[in-house]
Amino acid sequence: MEMRPECVPCLLKRVLFQAQLADNGTEFIALKDAMAVFSEGFREGRNSAELATEVHRAAYKAMNVSDPYKELKIRADSVAEEYMGFAEEYISSSADRMKAAILVASIGNIMDFGVELAIDDPDMFRKEFRKLLEQGIGHDDTDAVKNILSNAKSVIYVFDNCGESQFDKLLIRELRKNGLKVIGIVRGEPILNDVSPSDAERTGLNEEVDEMHTTSEFRIGLLLSSLTEDLRKKIASADIMIAKGMANFESLSDQDIGIPVVYILRTKCTPVADALGIPTEINAVSVKFPTDRREKD
Repeated sequence: MEMRPECVPCLLKRVLFQAQLADNGTEFIALKDAMAVFSEGFREGRNSAELATEVHRAAYKAMNVSDPYKELKIRADSVAEEYMGFAEEYISSSADRMKAAILVASIGNIMDFGVELAIDDPDMFRKEFRKLLEQGIGHDDTDAVKNILSNAKSVIYVFDNCGESQFDKLLIRELRKNGLKVIGIVRGEPILNDVSPSDAERTGLNEEVDEMHTTSEFRIGLLLSSLTEDLRKKIASADIMIAKGMANFESLSDQDIGIPVVYILRTKCTPVADALGIPTEINAVSVKFPTDRREKD
């Protein structure tokens, strides 16, 4: 997705938010260094996730903290865990278990700290969970997803945020119940509140998938060319990719993945919503085919 002017205040707000989390007096230097990188790289046509990665790399170096979101991520997972039983019952009682699991996975994406239309504290999720569930899926390509899955054998599942990943477990269980092999991908290093290898191990996410891989680097989203050859081959041979959250959409939407990609997210900013062609503040399931056209029945 191309960077837009609206991305500027949003990204800098995120830098300030994480510098305040670091709580070591580095707010000015983090913003100064981040803005220097931003100013040099900001131009029309630039991929938003690519530039954001460079900006956050500068900010993390200035803060001298490897994971400023660590405690927030742990709290997010704990709060999400409170709703797992209810979510499991919701899925079990649904006439369409797969669609229910996809909805549950989408509302978890509200846990995106430092973003304007998300929440800044895991405890706020308690007030939002049932309301978001009642909203349902605002942009719904679930039927197309189920059609692809009916003929699929393997799924690439690209994770996004902690907290949210607790609900991803429920969707993954449904996928595996249907005989699908699930290959997970998390970030290579801690970045924002995204799932890192240590977070996946801490929460048992590794045990939910058939294989777990990482992007092997500090990066927002996923860049195919930077992945290991083995992982690129697994993606190419898979039948479908499920990409959670806005950052994965921002990074993947400019790349030729070669297989259908299902974006499951909460639209929490106008540039992402516009790029998807859907409204803001909805739970969304959007399928993009390699030809950028919908699969014909």
